[in-house]
Amino acid sequence: MKIAVKDLTKRFPNRNKKIREEVVAVDHFTFEIPDGELVSLLGPSGCGKSTTLNMICGLETPTEGQIFFGETDVTKLPPEKRGVGMVFQSYALYPHLTVLENIRFPLENRKGADKLSKEEMNRRAREAAALVQIDGLLERKPGELSGGQQQRVAIARALVKTPGVLLLDEPLSNLDARLRLQTRMEIRRIQQETGITTVFVTHDQEEAMSISDRMVVMKDGVLQQIGKPQEIYDRPVNLFVAKFLGTPPINVMEGELRQGSLYIGGDCVFTWTDEEAKALPGTTEYGDGIADARNESLAGAPRKVIVGIRPEGLIPDPEGTFVCEQRAVETLGRDTSVIFRHAGALTDTMRAIVDSADLTERADGRVRFRLRPGRFHLFDPETEVRL
Repeated sequence: MKIAVKDLTKRFPNRNKKIREEVVAVDHFTFEIPDGELVSLLGPSGCGKSTTLNMICGLETPTEGQIFFGETDVTKLPPEKRGVGMVFQSYALYPHLTVLENIRFPLENRKGADKLSKEEMNRRAREAAALVQIDGLLERKPGELSGGQQQRVAIARALVKTPGVLLLDEPLSNLDARLRLQTRMEIRRIQQETGITTVFVTHDQEEAMSISDRMVVMKDGVLQQIGKPQEIYDRPVNLFVAKFLGTPPINVMEGELRQGSLYIGGDCVFTWTDEEAKALPGTTEYGDGIADARNESLAGAPRKVIVGIRPEGLIPDPEGTFVCEQRAVETLGRDTSVIFRHAGALTDTMRAIVDSADLTERADGRVRFRLRPGRFHLFDPETEVRL
């Protein structure tokens, strides 16, 4: 089932009676989810993710805009007529019912021609339980289950009515780290096996990147970027998206394009070769383009930029021109995290993820790097749009 939202907007009355201006939770939000894909709504708390999901489900009424399932406008349909399955953050299981009864519950509300026999309801409930691998727990009550098992019951209950759309509102937030990893893999497996169009709401970028066909990044109710996870990570449209994705986060510094080279803190840290310069993108819908900015600097007009360098974009090099003050080294098994400071940084500390064998400490407490092409970005200081 394809989902499309057009100019979706939700405004709430301001709780402060002295302020008449309404609170905009979602602001003219437009995107499309192809049939059978798992799409994550990703952003910080309060960005409008859950409000968007509730409007798709029918629990909230849009102030403006439309919602389509396929070619059908469902904007004004009640939730029970939209054919959606919803999994809440709190699981919302009935404590006095068994696992089988909890899963079967949505089928018991059917009436008329859609009414099912008890045998048929039990059969469907058992099939849903087997799909999420809890068919051996059907006689237990929710209080006798672990958090991960309760989450599977909630997913089975949503799937038992064979919905056209599955909606998941931060379903893993109550689980510990190891169980989150296991359960998100199960969610991906179930979605691929059923082929149900799924919308997954999360503020955890690692979760979103690991299981999504594509991501929708939000900030303050406004759409920032839509795309495949790796594409968004490699080519963020603005500084917010670049900073939100990535663990450890991207290193942000003040820089300048001067005579075709990138300078940070007065040091030339990267110079494009003629071949690399020819391959640089020119003017784009997101900004002036690195090629244009570089050409301006070659003509004698330096340009201020914000530089974002991914932790894996810094390569230790005794001859490197990016010289930093080393603060600490953390061993992370396969890799090493170097914590350092630089005068041009916009944060107190920065990090580089390097191979342990490549790191050589200097007696003066400094560490030298060179920049890996394709792993750093330049942003306009005023608009914060990527060049």
